[in-house]
Amino acid sequence: MRVPNSVVLPVGTHVDCCQEEEVEEKRHDIMAKITAMLVERKSNLAHFINNLEGSEEPEFYMDQWERLKEMESCTLTILNLVAVNCTEHRDIKKLEAIILEHVKNEELFPEVVRVLPPVYRQVEAAIIDIAQSEEMADHGMMDLQYLLSKLSQCKHLASLGRDLLQDILRYLHRIGLVVWYEEIKHLENTVFLQPTFLITMFKLLVRYRLVQQLESIS
Repeated sequence: MRVPNSVVLPVGTHVDCCQEEEVEEKRHDIMAKITAMLVERKSNLAHFINNLEGSEEPEFYMDQWERLKEMESCTLTILNLVAVNCTEHRDIKKLEAIILEHVKNEELFPEVVRVLPPVYRQVEAAIIDIAQSEEMADHGMMDLQYLLSKLSQCKHLASLGRDLLQDILRYLHRIGLVVWYEEIKHLENTVFLQPTFLITMFKLLVRYRLVQQLESIS
């Protein structure tokens, strides 16, 4: 919701736990809830903006107003939900094919044909090498400035600056190669070179049917 012109493909899993007619019923229900959520979000943003504009001293709230206006201008395209059975390899391949079909749609992604500067690929390849090196810790966390110094040791990246690196990290974050939470103050200087570590950590913290599992313990 905070990314300009973002495209979201909802994916429903555990199809194998449902009857065929239930799948369609749940698909319609989820899409209806998403639509209602977007309508509510638009209404809430308009309400907050009106409140700030109608305040006695609106100049004190200019930063908030600008952030809200920016969020209001972010368009969000929701594609039709894809229901998959994750235990079936053919369903995974079907999902992959659907994703690729959408990504190649120039109406959804007008910049899909844009050619990246060579330095983007060079930094991407160097980061993969760093992430796979023996000295890299399993958690894959690295200080942004230290990452810049490591990359600068590469002959063809000696002149790499922090601003350009941040632009490249935004791109690598979008494609999922790294995770960089630049908008979170305490994490803006940390780059996660091993996104799978975060997934593993979240799986330990967030468990499916956790409440039922705990209630089953005497």
